[in-house]
Amino acid sequence: MRNQVHNQYAPDVVSPPGETLRETLEALGMSQAELADRMGRPKKTINEIIKGKAALTPDTALQLERVLGISAGFWSNRDYHYREYQAQRQEIERLRSKTGWLDTLPIRDMVKLGWIKAHTDKVLQLQAVLGFFGVASPEVWKRIWLGPKVAFRRSQAFRNDPALLAGWLRVGEIKARGMPCAPYDSARFAGSLVEIRRLTLKPPSRYAKELTRICAASGVALVFLPEPPRLSISGATRWLTPSKP
Repeated sequence: MRNQVHNQYAPDVVSPPGETLRETLEALGMSQAELADRMGRPKKTINEIIKGKAALTPDTALQLERVLGISAGFWSNRDYHYREYQAQRQEIERLRSKTGWLDTLPIRDMVKLGWIKAHTDKVLQLQAVLGFFGVASPEVWKRIWLGPKVAFRRSQAFRNDPALLAGWLRVGEIKARGMPCAPYDSARFAGSLVEIRRLTLKPPSRYAKELTRICAASGVALVFLPEPPRLSISGATRWLTPSKP
């Protein structure tokens, strides 16, 4: 239902590029002071790179290529993967403090409906939920998904689960975004309403495909979704973009 990264290698530990630089200097019998002198850089800078305290910039990578004969791309890639690893570890620690939010969500229902996968690790489960909703944090989720600009047909006899409602809308959003539609034409859509009303007198198995086609021709993405449990909603309309309802 969304873009996913598959077969991504996630090592437990990624060493800083400075460690490779230190090993290279040892193999060449070159001191940090000599390297700094050849590069025209302060010895302190080289020492901080080796200790992982300073980033290895593109300029530094080019200088290392000239002095050591090892490509700038190699050094830049080593630094990129190290910084990415650090950011991932920091992100995990940040999310670990927010896993309590999962207790407020109908995770079992969301898994059963196929919206997310079940994980025993709470951080992985939180990442799955945030990824499904397309947000970076529970705080952003609350701001975006607890008050979406949507028009509903709903029963007032029941109280809706806001998380299930948000998930239902999200599935519709994902499916609708991938639907090819003509540019929205309000006049054409209004003109097609008579035909649309006639179609709705037929069984859903007969009118759904044709109704979807008619709406798409007017720029409206129409999606049919099963109703989740405890959700007394029979229809919802919203704008996905300023030109795609």
